[in-house]
Amino acid sequence: MRFVVEEEEDGQRAYETLLIDDPKVFSVLSNELALKIIRELKKEPSCPMDVARKLNQHEQKIYYYIRKLEGLGLIRLIRTEERVGAVAKIYSVVSPFISFRLFDDEGVADVNSRAPKVKFLRPFVENGKLNSIIVVGSPDPHGKYKSPASDGYCSINLAMFLGQFVRDMKIPYYKLDTQVRSKDLKKNMILIGGPKANIITEKINTHLPIYFNYSEELREWNIVSSISRSIYREKYVGCIVRIQNPFSQGREILLMAGKGFTGSRAAVLGFTKYLKEVAKGNSFKPSVIAKVVRGIDVDSDGIVDDVEFLE
Repeated sequence: MRFVVEEEEDGQRAYETLLIDDPKVFSVLSNELALKIIRELKKEPSCPMDVARKLNQHEQKIYYYIRKLEGLGLIRLIRTEERVGAVAKIYSVVSPFISFRLFDDEGVADVNSRAPKVKFLRPFVENGKLNSIIVVGSPDPHGKYKSPASDGYCSINLAMFLGQFVRDMKIPYYKLDTQVRSKDLKKNMILIGGPKANIITEKINTHLPIYFNYSEELREWNIVSSISRSIYREKYVGCIVRIQNPFSQGREILLMAGKGFTGSRAAVLGFTKYLKEVAKGNSFKPSVIAKVVRGIDVDSDGIVDDVEFLE
């Protein structure tokens, strides 16, 4: 992942960019029709026939530039669709920016850009504002399992991490699960804790690719991955999962949870310390942001201070 950084009066703005090595790109982009095709595909992924209709152009012309743009890596085929006995190829734009390296240069070394983290954190944090609600379990016995939650302490570490990306934060920025109302469910949410202690996690548990399952035989909760078909029973194991909000289209949910406090601590630690690894997605299915971590007590003081990724 590469970014181009633009200096502004109130800071920097970074844009994801495609690094190209073929100067033929500029020859194609000098054509007005090629640029119009790219702008149409930016609005909505489409097949060449749809683009031809929108631009009122002959289909063969559009096909010609589609092949050129795809060959140069500026657009990509994302899926196919069956249409009246034929197969339609649907294309999408790869990047809003392109960069071309004229020659090798040392550049500015030792720059720790936050752009990849900022990109991943959207829509939970946008334009320097917390655009989500953090939900922690109530410390009082509550919910179906009459369980008090201790996972809320983990949110302190998470808040300190998010603080570096937030300039304007409205108080309160969190709610107990017992305080969450119907209108809150339709927001972007960051959930801390498993279904035993967080009733909002219980509400979305069936929507999770890595979910919690109660074993009547063992009388305890397990973490189950529908991706790898693995079952995790250790108390030091936690999961980090990002899904579309089932209560509101266009909103998202980010969950960090374990079987108990230790597992949730491991999940939050994995997220805040290794966000780049989390962004890679599940090791068995990278398109899904769903990770399992095991907490490690490196200095043997009884406190989890590092994690290893299990999937």
